[in-house]
Amino acid sequence: MDMNRVKQIVSSPADITVHYHGVSVWIDGYDEQNNTATIHMREGNLNEKREVPVEELKEV
Repeated sequence: MDMNRVKQIVSSPADITVHYHGVSVWIDGYDEQNNTATIHMREGNLNEKREVPVEELKEV
């Protein structure tokens, strides 16, 4: 995925499915300078947040 798509997903009111290494996640925010996104899992430990490279996110 690219940063422009991440920004569109974050600002969209729609529920857009995104996967990180095959796991469904929510995108909470992004850091354009580092080309990363802050995510949390849709299931399991919802409080666990990670910062991951944008290019490792896949729209399903």
